[in-house]
Amino acid sequence: MNFVEQALEKFHSAIINTGLYALIADKPENLIMIAVGLAFCYLAIVKHYEPYELLPIGLGIVLINLPLHQMGNFIPPLILENGEVTEGLTQNSGLLGIVKEYGLFTYNILPPLVFLGLGAITDFGPLIANPRMLLLGGAAQVGIFIAFIGALLMGFNIHESAAISIIGGADGPTTIYLNAMLLPFFEPENKFIVGVTAVTAYSYMGLVPIIQPPIMRLMTSQKERQIRMTQLRHISRRTKIIFPLIMMIMSILLIPQCAPLISMFMIGNVFRESGVVDRLFKSSQNEILNIVTIFLMLSVGITLRGEEILNLQTMKILGLGLGAFGLGTASGILFAKIMNLVSRQKINPLIGAAGVSAVPMAARVAQEVAYSEDHQNHLIMHAMGPNVAGVIGSAVVAGYFLSYFQSLL
Repeated sequence: MNFVEQALEKFHSAIINTGLYALIADKPENLIMIAVGLAFCYLAIVKHYEPYELLPIGLGIVLINLPLHQMGNFIPPLILENGEVTEGLTQNSGLLGIVKEYGLFTYNILPPLVFLGLGAITDFGPLIANPRMLLLGGAAQVGIFIAFIGALLMGFNIHESAAISIIGGADGPTTIYLNAMLLPFFEPENKFIVGVTAVTAYSYMGLVPIIQPPIMRLMTSQKERQIRMTQLRHISRRTKIIFPLIMMIMSILLIPQCAPLISMFMIGNVFRESGVVDRLFKSSQNEILNIVTIFLMLSVGITLRGEEILNLQTMKILGLGLGAFGLGTASGILFAKIMNLVSRQKINPLIGAAGVSAVPMAARVAQEVAYSEDHQNHLIMHAMGPNVAGVIGSAVVAGYFLSYFQSLL
Protein backbone atom coordinates (compact mmCIF):
# COMPACT_ATOMS: atom_id res chain seq x y z
CA MET A 1 0.00 0.00 0.00
CA ASN A 2 1.57 3.28 -1.12
CA PHE A 3 1.54 6.59 0.72
CA VAL A 4 -1.49 7.94 -1.15
CA GLU A 5 -3.57 4.85 -0.38
CA GLN A 6 -2.57 4.99 3.28
CA ALA A 7 -3.51 8.68 3.46
CA LEU A 8 -6.86 8.02 1.81
CA GLU A 9 -7.58 5.12 4.18
CA LYS A 10 -6.79 7.25 7.22
CA PHE A 11 -8.91 10.06 5.83
CA HIS A 12 -11.81 7.64 5.24
CA SER A 13 -11.39 6.23 8.75
CA ALA A 14 -11.44 9.74 10.20
CA ILE A 15 -14.60 10.59 8.25
CA ILE A 16 -16.59 7.49 9.26
CA ASN A 17 -15.69 8.05 12.92
CA THR A 18 -17.24 11.51 13.03
CA GLY A 19 -20.62 12.19 14.52
CA LEU A 20 -21.69 13.91 11.30
CA TYR A 21 -21.18 10.71 9.29
CA ALA A 22 -23.02 8.63 11.90
CA LEU A 23 -25.89 11.10 11.95
CA ILE A 24 -26.34 11.16 8.17
CA ALA A 25 -25.56 7.53 7.37
CA ASP A 26 -26.87 5.57 10.36
CA LYS A 27 -29.30 7.76 12.32
CA PRO A 28 -31.59 9.77 10.01
CA GLU A 29 -34.35 9.60 12.64
CA ASN A 30 -32.07 11.54 14.98
CA LEU A 31 -32.04 14.39 12.46
CA ILE A 32 -35.83 14.60 12.82
CA MET A 33 -35.53 14.77 16.61
CA ILE A 34 -32.85 17.46 16.39
CA ALA A 35 -35.30 19.49 14.31
CA VAL A 36 -37.96 18.87 16.98
CA GLY A 37 -35.57 20.04 19.69
CA LEU A 38 -34.75 23.19 17.76
CA ALA A 39 -38.49 23.79 17.28
CA PHE A 40 -38.93 23.63 21.06
CA CYS A 41 -36.14 26.19 21.45
CA TYR A 42 -37.90 28.41 18.90
CA LEU A 43 -41.23 28.20 20.76
CA ALA A 44 -39.49 29.05 24.03
CA ILE A 45 -37.30 31.91 22.80
CA VAL A 46 -39.43 33.52 20.10
CA LYS A 47 -42.99 32.67 21.16
CA HIS A 48 -42.31 32.63 24.94
CA TYR A 49 -44.26 29.37 25.35
CA GLU A 50 -43.25 27.93 28.76
CA PRO A 51 -39.58 28.89 28.20
CA TYR A 52 -38.36 27.53 31.54
CA GLU A 53 -39.50 24.08 30.48
CA LEU A 54 -39.41 23.96 26.69
CA LEU A 55 -35.94 25.53 26.26
CA PRO A 56 -33.99 23.00 28.40
CA ILE A 57 -36.12 20.12 27.04
CA GLY A 58 -35.34 21.24 23.50
CA LEU A 59 -31.64 21.54 24.25
CA GLY A 60 -31.69 18.07 25.84
CA ILE A 61 -33.37 16.61 22.73
CA VAL A 62 -30.73 18.16 20.48
CA LEU A 63 -27.89 16.93 22.71
CA ILE A 64 -29.04 13.32 23.06
CA ASN A 65 -29.61 12.94 19.31
CA LEU A 66 -26.09 14.00 18.44
CA PRO A 67 -24.27 10.65 18.07
CA LEU A 68 -21.11 9.20 19.59
CA HIS A 69 -21.07 10.89 22.99
CA GLN A 70 -21.78 9.67 26.51
CA MET A 71 -23.56 12.64 28.11
CA GLY A 72 -26.90 10.88 28.44
CA ASN A 73 -25.59 7.39 29.14
CA PHE A 74 -25.61 5.71 32.52
CA ILE A 75 -23.25 2.83 33.27
CA PRO A 76 -23.86 1.37 36.75
CA PRO A 77 -20.84 0.45 38.85
CA LEU A 78 -19.91 -3.23 38.99
CA ILE A 79 -19.69 -4.28 42.64
CA LEU A 80 -17.83 -7.51 43.38
CA GLU A 81 -18.64 -9.95 46.18
CA ASN A 82 -15.96 -8.39 48.37
CA GLY A 83 -17.64 -5.02 48.02
CA GLU A 84 -15.07 -3.48 45.65
CA VAL A 85 -16.29 -1.20 42.88
CA THR A 86 -14.56 -1.93 39.59
CA GLU A 87 -16.18 0.78 37.48
CA GLY A 88 -16.65 4.34 38.62
CA LEU A 89 -19.76 6.27 37.66
CA THR A 90 -18.01 9.50 36.81
CA GLN A 91 -15.47 7.72 34.60
CA ASN A 92 -17.96 5.92 32.37
CA SER A 93 -21.30 7.73 32.61
CA GLY A 94 -22.41 11.11 31.33
CA LEU A 95 -23.41 13.82 33.79
CA LEU A 96 -27.01 13.95 32.61
CA GLY A 97 -27.20 10.17 32.55
CA ILE A 98 -26.33 10.07 36.25
CA VAL A 99 -28.82 12.83 37.09
CA LYS A 100 -31.56 11.10 35.08
CA GLU A 101 -30.93 7.69 36.66
CA TYR A 102 -30.72 8.77 40.30
CA GLY A 103 -32.70 12.02 40.33
CA LEU A 104 -35.58 10.71 38.26
CA PHE A 105 -35.80 6.94 37.89
CA THR A 106 -34.11 5.45 40.98
CA TYR A 107 -35.11 7.96 43.67
CA ASN A 108 -37.51 10.26 41.74
CA ILE A 109 -36.67 13.33 43.83
CA LEU A 110 -36.69 16.00 41.12
CA PRO A 111 -40.50 16.33 40.60
CA PRO A 112 -41.24 16.74 44.35
CA LEU A 113 -38.56 19.44 44.55
CA VAL A 114 -40.25 21.24 41.65
CA PHE A 115 -43.48 21.09 43.66
CA LEU A 116 -41.67 22.68 46.62
CA GLY A 117 -40.78 25.64 44.40
CA LEU A 118 -44.25 25.79 42.88
CA GLY A 119 -45.79 25.94 46.35
CA ALA A 120 -43.50 28.83 47.23
CA ILE A 121 -44.68 30.90 44.25
CA THR A 122 -48.39 30.02 44.52
CA ASP A 123 -51.02 32.22 46.14
CA PHE A 124 -53.89 30.13 47.53
CA GLY A 125 -55.87 33.29 48.29
CA PRO A 126 -58.23 33.09 45.25
CA LEU A 127 -59.00 29.44 46.00
CA ILE A 128 -59.63 30.09 49.69
CA ALA A 129 -61.82 33.10 48.90
CA ASN A 130 -64.00 30.96 46.60
CA PRO A 131 -63.75 27.28 47.64
CA ARG A 132 -66.21 26.31 44.89
CA MET A 133 -63.25 26.55 42.54
CA LEU A 134 -62.07 23.18 43.88
CA LEU A 135 -65.00 21.67 41.99
CA LEU A 136 -63.85 23.24 38.73
CA GLY A 137 -60.33 21.96 39.31
CA GLY A 138 -61.76 18.48 39.87
CA ALA A 139 -64.03 18.66 36.82
CA ALA A 140 -61.10 19.49 34.54
CA GLN A 141 -59.40 16.22 35.53
CA VAL A 142 -61.94 14.29 33.45
CA GLY A 143 -59.38 14.33 30.64
CA ILE A 144 -57.11 12.08 32.70
CA PHE A 145 -59.70 9.33 32.96
CA ILE A 146 -60.67 9.65 29.29
CA ALA A 147 -56.99 9.26 28.33
CA PHE A 148 -56.70 6.20 30.60
CA ILE A 149 -59.58 4.45 28.85
CA GLY A 150 -58.23 5.49 25.46
CA ALA A 151 -54.75 4.10 26.23
CA LEU A 152 -56.25 0.77 27.30
CA LEU A 153 -58.24 0.56 24.07
CA MET A 154 -55.05 1.28 22.09
CA GLY A 155 -53.33 -1.77 23.56
CA PHE A 156 -51.16 -0.34 26.35
CA ASN A 157 -51.11 -2.34 29.58
CA ILE A 158 -52.88 -1.02 32.65
CA HIS A 159 -49.75 0.52 34.21
CA GLU A 160 -48.69 2.19 30.96
CA SER A 161 -52.24 3.48 30.50
CA ALA A 162 -52.25 5.01 33.98
CA ALA A 163 -48.89 6.68 33.29
CA ILE A 164 -50.03 8.00 29.91
CA SER A 165 -53.39 9.23 31.19
CA ILE A 166 -51.96 11.84 33.56
CA ILE A 167 -51.02 14.00 30.56
CA GLY A 168 -54.73 14.87 30.45
CA GLY A 169 -54.11 17.21 33.37
CA ALA A 170 -51.32 19.07 31.52
CA ASP A 171 -49.15 18.88 34.65
CA GLY A 172 -45.54 18.22 33.70
CA PRO A 173 -43.95 17.38 37.08
CA THR A 174 -46.84 15.09 38.06
CA THR A 175 -46.65 13.33 34.69
CA ILE A 176 -42.92 12.73 35.11
CA TYR A 177 -43.32 11.54 38.70
CA LEU A 178 -46.09 9.02 37.94
CA ASN A 179 -44.29 7.65 34.90
CA ALA A 180 -41.04 7.15 36.79
CA MET A 181 -42.88 5.36 39.60
CA LEU A 182 -44.71 3.01 37.23
CA LEU A 183 -41.74 2.47 34.89
CA PRO A 184 -40.85 -1.00 36.33
CA PHE A 185 -44.27 -2.25 35.16
CA PHE A 186 -43.84 -1.09 31.54
CA GLU A 187 -43.19 -3.53 28.71
CA PRO A 188 -39.49 -3.35 27.69
CA GLU A 189 -40.32 -1.90 24.28
CA ASN A 190 -42.47 0.83 25.89
CA LYS A 191 -39.87 2.42 28.17
CA PHE A 192 -39.90 5.42 25.82
CA ILE A 193 -43.30 6.39 27.25
CA VAL A 194 -41.64 8.31 30.10
CA GLY A 195 -40.04 10.89 27.85
CA VAL A 196 -42.91 11.12 25.39
CA THR A 197 -45.57 11.72 28.07
CA ALA A 198 -43.43 14.34 29.81
CA VAL A 199 -42.78 16.24 26.60
CA THR A 200 -46.44 15.91 25.60
CA ALA A 201 -47.59 17.38 28.93
CA TYR A 202 -45.14 20.28 28.77
CA SER A 203 -45.82 20.89 25.08
CA TYR A 204 -49.53 21.20 25.65
CA MET A 205 -48.85 23.44 28.65
CA GLY A 206 -46.91 25.71 26.33
CA LEU A 207 -49.57 25.53 23.62
CA VAL A 208 -52.43 26.49 25.96
CA PRO A 209 -52.83 29.89 24.20
CA ILE A 210 -53.39 28.04 20.92
CA ILE A 211 -55.41 25.01 22.03
CA GLN A 212 -57.79 26.45 24.60
CA PRO A 213 -59.28 29.66 23.09
CA PRO A 214 -61.14 27.92 20.22
CA ILE A 215 -62.69 25.45 22.68
CA MET A 216 -63.58 28.26 25.08
CA ARG A 217 -65.31 30.29 22.36
CA LEU A 218 -67.07 27.24 20.95
CA MET A 219 -68.57 26.28 24.31
CA THR A 220 -69.60 29.72 25.56
CA SER A 221 -71.79 32.51 24.29
CA GLN A 222 -70.65 36.11 24.08
CA LYS A 223 -72.93 36.93 26.99
CA GLU A 224 -71.33 34.23 29.13
CA ARG A 225 -67.82 35.39 28.26
CA GLN A 226 -68.77 38.89 29.41
CA ILE A 227 -69.92 37.81 32.88
CA ARG A 228 -68.16 39.93 35.50
CA MET A 229 -67.45 38.20 38.77
CA THR A 230 -67.59 39.96 42.14
CA GLN A 231 -64.35 41.00 43.78
CA LEU A 232 -62.78 38.31 45.95
CA ARG A 233 -62.84 38.83 49.68
CA HIS A 234 -59.64 39.51 51.61
CA ILE A 235 -57.98 36.43 53.11
CA SER A 236 -56.08 36.78 56.39
CA ARG A 237 -52.50 35.60 56.83
CA ARG A 238 -53.62 33.11 59.48
CA THR A 239 -56.07 31.51 57.05
CA LYS A 240 -53.42 31.31 54.35
CA ILE A 241 -51.15 29.43 56.75
CA ILE A 242 -53.82 27.05 58.04
CA PHE A 243 -55.23 26.16 54.59
CA PRO A 244 -52.14 24.39 53.13
CA LEU A 245 -51.62 22.53 56.42
CA ILE A 246 -55.19 21.23 56.37
CA MET A 247 -54.95 20.35 52.67
CA MET A 248 -51.72 18.44 53.22
CA ILE A 249 -53.03 16.48 56.21
CA MET A 250 -56.38 15.62 54.64
CA SER A 251 -54.94 14.67 51.25
CA ILE A 252 -52.29 12.38 52.70
CA LEU A 253 -54.69 10.78 55.18
CA LEU A 254 -57.07 9.95 52.32
CA ILE A 255 -54.47 9.01 49.67
CA PRO A 256 -51.03 8.44 51.25
CA GLN A 257 -49.35 7.89 47.86
CA CYS A 258 -49.87 11.55 46.91
CA ALA A 259 -47.63 12.63 49.82
CA PRO A 260 -44.38 13.23 47.87
CA LEU A 261 -46.00 15.85 45.64
CA ILE A 262 -48.74 17.32 47.84
CA SER A 263 -46.50 17.63 50.91
CA MET A 264 -43.79 19.53 49.03
CA PHE A 265 -46.38 21.78 47.37
CA MET A 266 -47.98 22.69 50.70
CA ILE A 267 -44.69 23.00 52.60
CA GLY A 268 -43.41 25.46 49.97
CA ASN A 269 -46.60 27.46 50.41
CA VAL A 270 -46.28 27.51 54.22
CA PHE A 271 -42.74 28.86 53.76
CA ARG A 272 -44.28 31.62 51.63
CA GLU A 273 -47.14 32.58 53.93
CA SER A 274 -45.50 32.16 57.34
CA GLY A 275 -43.31 35.24 56.92
CA VAL A 276 -40.70 33.85 59.33
CA VAL A 277 -38.42 31.84 57.00
CA ASP A 278 -37.59 34.37 54.36
CA ARG A 279 -34.36 32.64 53.31
CA LEU A 280 -36.10 29.26 52.91
CA PHE A 281 -38.95 30.87 50.98
CA LYS A 282 -36.60 32.70 48.61
CA SER A 283 -34.40 29.63 48.13
CA SER A 284 -37.43 27.45 47.37
CA GLN A 285 -38.83 29.79 44.73
CA ASN A 286 -35.48 30.78 43.23
CA GLU A 287 -32.31 28.70 43.63
CA ILE A 288 -33.91 25.31 44.31
CA LEU A 289 -36.64 25.64 41.70
CA ASN A 290 -34.25 26.98 39.08
CA ILE A 291 -31.57 24.32 39.58
CA VAL A 292 -34.06 21.45 39.74
CA THR A 293 -35.89 22.74 36.64
CA ILE A 294 -32.64 22.76 34.67
CA PHE A 295 -31.76 19.16 35.48
CA LEU A 296 -35.31 17.81 35.34
CA MET A 297 -36.03 19.31 31.92
CA LEU A 298 -32.65 18.26 30.51
CA SER A 299 -33.23 14.74 31.90
CA VAL A 300 -36.58 14.63 30.12
CA GLY A 301 -35.00 15.85 26.91
CA ILE A 302 -32.29 13.20 26.87
CA THR A 303 -34.85 10.39 27.09
CA LEU A 304 -36.02 11.26 23.58
CA ARG A 305 -33.68 9.40 21.25
CA GLY A 306 -34.96 9.38 17.68
CA GLU A 307 -34.46 5.64 17.14
CA GLU A 308 -36.53 4.85 20.23
CA ILE A 309 -39.54 7.17 20.00
CA LEU A 310 -40.31 7.72 16.31
CA ASN A 311 -43.01 5.09 16.03
CA LEU A 312 -46.77 4.64 15.84
CA GLN A 313 -47.10 4.34 19.63
CA THR A 314 -45.68 7.83 20.06
CA MET A 315 -48.25 9.22 17.64
CA LYS A 316 -50.99 7.51 19.65
CA ILE A 317 -49.78 9.12 22.87
CA LEU A 318 -49.58 12.57 21.27
CA GLY A 319 -53.13 12.19 19.99
CA LEU A 320 -54.38 10.96 23.36
CA GLY A 321 -52.74 13.90 25.09
CA LEU A 322 -54.30 16.44 22.76
CA GLY A 323 -57.75 14.84 23.04
CA ALA A 324 -57.53 14.53 26.83
CA PHE A 325 -56.37 18.13 27.24
CA GLY A 326 -59.20 19.36 25.05
CA LEU A 327 -61.77 17.29 26.97
CA GLY A 328 -60.38 18.51 30.30
CA THR A 329 -60.78 22.09 29.11
CA ALA A 330 -64.31 21.41 27.89
CA SER A 331 -65.38 19.58 31.06
CA GLY A 332 -64.21 22.49 33.24
CA ILE A 333 -66.21 24.97 31.17
CA LEU A 334 -69.28 22.70 31.12
CA PHE A 335 -69.19 22.22 34.89
CA ALA A 336 -68.99 26.00 35.41
CA LYS A 337 -72.10 26.39 33.27
CA ILE A 338 -73.87 23.73 35.36
CA MET A 339 -72.86 25.53 38.56
CA ASN A 340 -74.45 28.71 37.20
CA LEU A 341 -77.80 26.93 37.08
CA VAL A 342 -77.85 26.60 40.86
CA SER A 343 -75.74 29.58 41.89
CA ARG A 344 -76.81 33.09 42.78
CA GLN A 345 -73.39 34.55 42.07
CA LYS A 346 -72.68 33.77 38.43
CA ILE A 347 -69.38 32.27 37.37
CA ASN A 348 -67.77 33.21 34.09
CA PRO A 349 -67.48 29.77 32.42
CA LEU A 350 -64.11 30.73 30.95
CA ILE A 351 -62.44 30.15 34.31
CA GLY A 352 -63.51 26.50 34.14
CA ALA A 353 -60.90 26.03 31.42
CA ALA A 354 -58.26 27.07 33.96
CA GLY A 355 -59.00 23.91 35.94
CA VAL A 356 -56.27 22.11 34.00
CA SER A 357 -52.93 22.20 35.77
CA ALA A 358 -51.05 24.48 33.39
CA VAL A 359 -50.21 27.15 35.99
CA PRO A 360 -50.45 30.07 35.44
CA MET A 361 -50.82 29.92 31.65
CA ALA A 362 -54.39 28.60 31.66
CA ALA A 363 -55.50 31.37 34.03
CA ARG A 364 -53.87 33.98 31.77
CA VAL A 365 -55.65 32.59 28.73
CA ALA A 366 -59.01 32.82 30.51
CA GLN A 367 -58.20 36.46 31.29
CA GLU A 368 -57.18 37.21 27.69
CA VAL A 369 -60.33 35.68 26.18
CA ALA A 370 -62.56 37.56 28.65
CA TYR A 371 -60.63 40.80 28.08
CA SER A 372 -61.08 40.49 24.30
CA GLU A 373 -64.87 40.61 24.88
CA ASP A 374 -64.89 43.27 27.60
CA HIS A 375 -61.87 45.43 28.37
CA GLN A 376 -63.19 46.07 31.89
CA ASN A 377 -63.48 42.38 32.77
CA HIS A 378 -60.55 41.15 34.87
CA LEU A 379 -60.75 37.40 35.53
CA ILE A 380 -57.13 36.53 36.28
CA MET A 381 -57.47 36.22 40.06
CA HIS A 382 -60.75 34.30 39.77
CA ALA A 383 -59.15 31.94 37.24
CA MET A 384 -56.20 31.27 39.55
CA GLY A 385 -58.59 29.50 41.95
CA PRO A 386 -59.45 26.56 39.64
CA ASN A 387 -55.92 26.68 38.21
CA VAL A 388 -54.37 25.97 41.61
CA ALA A 389 -57.14 23.45 42.34
CA GLY A 390 -56.15 21.66 39.13
CA VAL A 391 -52.57 21.23 40.37
CA ILE A 392 -53.87 19.72 43.61
CA GLY A 393 -56.36 17.56 41.71
CA SER A 394 -53.83 16.07 39.29
CA ALA A 395 -51.41 15.30 42.14
CA VAL A 396 -54.17 13.56 44.09
CA VAL A 397 -55.22 11.55 41.02
CA ALA A 398 -51.59 10.51 40.47
CA GLY A 399 -51.44 9.38 44.11
CA TYR A 400 -54.63 7.38 43.67
CA PHE A 401 -53.27 5.70 40.55
CA LEU A 402 -50.09 4.79 42.41
CA SER A 403 -51.94 3.36 45.40
CA TYR A 404 -54.13 1.23 43.14
CA PHE A 405 -51.99 0.24 40.16
CA GLN A 406 -48.69 -0.46 41.94
CA SER A 407 -50.45 -3.33 43.70
CA LEU A 408 -51.49 -4.88 40.37
CA LEU A 409 -48.74 -7.08 38.99
